[in-house]
Amino acid sequence: MTSSAAVETDGIANRPVEFRGNDRVLCGIILGVITFWLFAQTTLNIAPDMGRDLGLGANTMNTAVAITALFSGIFIVVVGGLADRVGRVRIVRIGFYLSILGSLLVGLSPANRWASSFLLTGRALQGLSGACIMPASLALVKTYWDGAARQRAISLWSIGSWGGSGVCALFGGLVTEHLGWRYIFLASVVAALLGLALMSGTPESRTTGKATYRFDFAGVAAFMIAMVALQIVVTQGNKFGWISPPALVLTAITLVAGSLFVRIETRTSAAFVDFSLFSHPTYTGATVSNFLLNAVTGTMIVSLQLVQLGGNMTAQQAGMLTLGYAVAIVVFIRVGEKLQQRFGARKPMVWGCLITGLGILFLSPANLLLTDYRIVAVIGYTLYGVGLAFYATPSTDTALSSLPESQAGAGSGIYKMASSLGAAFGVAISATIFTALSSGTGSEQWLDGVITFYGRQDNETVRGAAMVALMFNLFMVGAAILSIVLTIPKEKSEPKEEAP
Repeated sequence: MTSSAAVETDGIANRPVEFRGNDRVLCGIILGVITFWLFAQTTLNIAPDMGRDLGLGANTMNTAVAITALFSGIFIVVVGGLADRVGRVRIVRIGFYLSILGSLLVGLSPANRWASSFLLTGRALQGLSGACIMPASLALVKTYWDGAARQRAISLWSIGSWGGSGVCALFGGLVTEHLGWRYIFLASVVAALLGLALMSGTPESRTTGKATYRFDFAGVAAFMIAMVALQIVVTQGNKFGWISPPALVLTAITLVAGSLFVRIETRTSAAFVDFSLFSHPTYTGATVSNFLLNAVTGTMIVSLQLVQLGGNMTAQQAGMLTLGYAVAIVVFIRVGEKLQQRFGARKPMVWGCLITGLGILFLSPANLLLTDYRIVAVIGYTLYGVGLAFYATPSTDTALSSLPESQAGAGSGIYKMASSLGAAFGVAISATIFTALSSGTGSEQWLDGVITFYGRQDNETVRGAAMVALMFNLFMVGAAILSIVLTIPKEKSEPKEEAP
């Protein structure tokens, strides 16, 4: 239940006070994670309803959906490094405040000319909130829990993140249908206030005092420019063309700013990212495999578009196919933790990847009749969730355990950045393959004589395109397994309690 102690002062007589992680603080942290992954992410499903109520067009709503992940992805490493210096509890609290303000702006958006301003500003603040809460809260888990207690804490943290992302579409649809979408964001405010209350009294955790801290303005600026350019290329490249002048210019900006960032960080003593972290093969392997396995998020966009474009299912009907994914994530997260305790991290990480790949295989037979495909899709999404659940805790705990205490926040930020970028690249590439092949001809010809398409024949192009695009996701699973085998030790490390 509790774990390693941290020594702080009580602020009155400078007496040492021993603090251990407890369930009250952990519940507060999880509520912070949920404000992003459950409440903020519901816009993936409810954007059309929001647009109709606010009188906003599809382009504005698409921007509102994307801007949260964009701001989170850009700032997560920056804020993670900042948390190490100025205080992780302080950054988590700032994240709660940003979530409250952002949720209020979204939930109270007026249906007039100010609608887009309220909505976009609120969504950006929700992204900044996630960038604050995710790395800083993981750093607190590393600091105040240890051994088996830390693995349990990470499992519950993962239920908030992975479980929240699995449930958000169904949750958003149900609340919107029965109460209205504004109640989602009002509930987010309540969750944030409760999280703040539960975390009250948590002693601060930082690696250096304020007097010794110098903000790395040059490194942060170069990093932000590189990430903004990269995110635009990833999310908009398919729209304006991957080899078009805008894409090439943005790619050049990414490379130049990225190179400048590396140069700055390796030459300054105030770097917010210490590249020596990647001298630890275990941390590097956990982070790289996390990037690759999150890239299989492209599976969802392809399979859901397949049943809508090729099978004329509604978005709600398509979303119901993912119910097993949501349930499996929540149910099996702690199974991954127990497997790690028994076998070490490497085996459950590999098993998780293999089960995820099996789930993708079940989602791949687009040549079946729709009635049959629905059955295999439900099985596929359930396996997909089981695999990710097996992988989540061993991977996250392995990454955190490999970090030096001085870089817990920054290292956690990089690990979570790998999640965001992996998903972004996976979705972009999978969508590009699917769109390119389904909008033309040829994908079904590749499979002619190899695969028999049952039922309707007028949608073979879409079905063939989905099968090809899903094979890309299987390739990413294979690459993730390879990175684990090459970097994660076979030996089981016994969890231990650190003495105060």
